[in-house]
Amino acid sequence: MPEKHSDKITQGIDRAPHRSLLRALGLTDRDMNQPLIGIVNSFNEFIPGHTHLRQLAEAVKMGVCAAGGTPREFSTIGVCDGIAMGHEGMHFSLASRELIADSIEIMARAHAVDALVFIPNCDKIVPGMLMAALRLNLPCIFVSGGPMLPGKFEGENSDLITVFEAVGQVHSGQKDEAWLRNYEKNACPTCGSCAGMFTANSMNCLTEALGLALPGNGTIPAVYSKRLALAKETGYHAMEVLKLDLRPRDIMTPTTLKNAIAVDMALGCSTNTVLHLAAIAFEGSIPFDLADINAISDKVPQICKLSPAVHGHYLIDLEEAGGISAVMKTLLDDGLIDGMSLTVSGTLTERLQDAHVKDQNIIRPLSAPYSSRGGLSVLFGNLAPKGAVIKVGALSNPAMVFEGRAKVFDSEDTAADAIRGGKIVSGDAVIIRYEGPRGGPGMREMLGPTATLAGMGLDDSVALLTDGRFSGGSRGLSIGHISPEAAMGGDIAFVEDGDVIRVDLANRTLEWKAPEEEKARRREGFDPEKGLANARKISGRTGYLGRYAEYVQSADKGAAFRPPEKKGSK
Repeated sequence: MPEKHSDKITQGIDRAPHRSLLRALGLTDRDMNQPLIGIVNSFNEFIPGHTHLRQLAEAVKMGVCAAGGTPREFSTIGVCDGIAMGHEGMHFSLASRELIADSIEIMARAHAVDALVFIPNCDKIVPGMLMAALRLNLPCIFVSGGPMLPGKFEGENSDLITVFEAVGQVHSGQKDEAWLRNYEKNACPTCGSCAGMFTANSMNCLTEALGLALPGNGTIPAVYSKRLALAKETGYHAMEVLKLDLRPRDIMTPTTLKNAIAVDMALGCSTNTVLHLAAIAFEGSIPFDLADINAISDKVPQICKLSPAVHGHYLIDLEEAGGISAVMKTLLDDGLIDGMSLTVSGTLTERLQDAHVKDQNIIRPLSAPYSSRGGLSVLFGNLAPKGAVIKVGALSNPAMVFEGRAKVFDSEDTAADAIRGGKIVSGDAVIIRYEGPRGGPGMREMLGPTATLAGMGLDDSVALLTDGRFSGGSRGLSIGHISPEAAMGGDIAFVEDGDVIRVDLANRTLEWKAPEEEKARRREGFDPEKGLANARKISGRTGYLGRYAEYVQSADKGAAFRPPEKKGSK
């Protein structure tokens, strides 16, 4: 057992005032002499994925107490992306990730905890907590709230994303509002993170692949008693990692990160995983290059497809097929991941020794994958010299070439109005700009536009390109994270209606076809201050979004905050 940080507040005559306050909490001498374990609980009553986390926290605390620790619970904020979608609230979703990491750092440092158990579930809370874990580098372990069960309507499985797509059916005149009202009542039947391989479940699965959570973290449904048992076991293991002095930076190495990216490719996770893994790597000083995504994707085929890439397969199906452990064992047996990587429960090889695939309809063998390449691709070209990301695993033709005429919008709202108004047709290349980390600000998700296009049957014949990002539930020819963003003078700022955009997925290129002299003419006189105008309009110079826009980096750097400037630098 390492020296206890908590001795700073519990030991010695000078700490009598501190102990008096701890006694006011009901702690005894025995409690104060045991390690203090911070339980970071993101419970709130806005997010279906978080509404049950009090129960999980109690199970974690039981495990910690049984193993000789003293648990102390504290909370973080959390944004429900589904509820924040399509209005001002979405500006705050990605931006909340930095606040989550900062608030955990503050609580852990101020109260001298010895170790941490993180209880996240949804989109930005998981990566925010992972960033805090790497920053603090205290012994820690994660247990998520688990996925929601799918709904059922008119004999078909349903989830949040199918509701968004159903809106498109109403806008296109295929269905009426009464049908939509009945649909919405049946789509999300339980608590938990939304049922498919969207961002929340993607990140919970990758937390398991990163070795910072026990098997089952990403796939055991929220409403199963197995989830409570996992939480209790996580409490036991918190004390084990503390005794071993096993820290996040011991576990999450460059090799571990490559393992997680390989799992990401095999599953076809949300495009947001690229953004979050980059930010997490930044916190841990781990090298990260977007080109590595493509290099790993070329080696690791996609062997699992869940909603939204296919209809009818959900996280519960992956759990019953063997979970993330079965996926990783498949990759390990073929030498596609490194089994010597550490986890919170032994090496990866030790963890996976009994894992196996129980249903090859859900986890295919490497000899018969859905695609020979992984589920995500990073595109480069003159429109995205620093990269753009697409979920090719959610396309009917992952090697397609698209060429179309640009229709340009300076915000998601105006683009969404055009889509709903029938102004977008097959062959259009819809450009949505000034929605990046700085220009948005906060890099809003575009689930409304993508789902509406899908509901209209245009998802494979219309390209949607943005310096913002997409929900994990988006599908179709949706290309996000275009870097540099418009607000930073990226060329997406200078595209005009009618320009030709070419997307070549086989060669991973994204090109803006216009004469070079015309491009140069349009670039003249660009005002960088335009990039902050929207942030100041929404939040003001003193509001959080204004400050966020001042410090946030480009999407290719994970939209993480830039490090403090060194003395004397400009």
